[in-house]
Amino acid sequence: MTTRSDQIEAFDRLLTIMDELREQCPWDKKQTLQTLRHLTIEETYELGDAILDNDFEEIKKELGDLLLHIVFYAKIGSETNDFDIADVANGICEKLINRHPHIYGDVKVKDEEDVKRNWETIKLKEGKKSVLEGVPNSLPALVKANRIQEKVAGVGFDWEKPEQVFEKLEEELAEFQDEVKAENRAKMEAEFGDVLFSMVNYARFLDINPENALERTNKKFIGRFQFLEKKAKEAGKSLKELSLAEMDVFWEEAKSTEY
Repeated sequence: MTTRSDQIEAFDRLLTIMDELREQCPWDKKQTLQTLRHLTIEETYELGDAILDNDFEEIKKELGDLLLHIVFYAKIGSETNDFDIADVANGICEKLINRHPHIYGDVKVKDEEDVKRNWETIKLKEGKKSVLEGVPNSLPALVKANRIQEKVAGVGFDWEKPEQVFEKLEEELAEFQDEVKAENRAKMEAEFGDVLFSMVNYARFLDINPENALERTNKKFIGRFQFLEKKAKEAGKSLKELSLAEMDVFWEEAKSTEY
C-alpha cells in the first residue's frame, strides 16, 4: 500500500488534471451538474456490480470513475464560487466528527445499534424535521424500503424479534391471497406491496441486504437461462422448439455448474 504522502500526491495530480481538462477539453468544458448526474448514477451501479462480483480490479476502476465525478462537481462548484473540493472534504469531516461523539466526545456506546440511534438523534438536532428526510425520493423502491426501515429502527420504531417479523410476513401473505381470490386488482397490488415491505423487513432482521440478494438471484437466473440457450443451440433447436421437459433437463444441468 502507498504512504499518506503518496495518496495526497495522487489526489493533487487528479485535481490538476481536472483543472486542465476543464480548461482545454471541449467535452469537459460543456459539462454541468445536470449533465453529469445520470452518468454518476450509471457509475454507481457499475461499482455495485463490481462489488457483487467481488472483482477488486473493477472495484478500483469504478471507484476512480466516481472519484472523478466528485472532483468534477467540486470544480464546477468552484467556478460559480459556491464550493470547492476543500469545502466538500471539510464538510464531511465536520459531519463525521459531530455524529461520532463516542469517538470525538464523551458519549458512551455499547454496540453499533447505539451508534445508529445516536446518529439519527443527532441528525434531528441538526435541524432535520423527520428521520426519513434523508431517504432520497429517487431511490429504487426495494432500496428505499430497506432504508426507511433502517431509519425508523434507529429511533426505536422496530420489532423486538425476527419471529415477530416473520409472523407479520405470514399475515401479509394471507391478506394478499384473500385479495387474489377476490380478484380485486387494486387491493392485490396494495397487499403485494405490503408483502414485499415485510420481506425486506425480515431480511433486515436476518442481516441480509435485499437488493444484493435479489441481484445475485438475477445474475444466477441469467447465467442459467443463457446456459439453456446455449444447449438448445448446440442441439440445433430454438427455445420455442424445446418441450418444458427438455428445458428442465438443461436447467438442472445449469444448476450443477458454476452458474
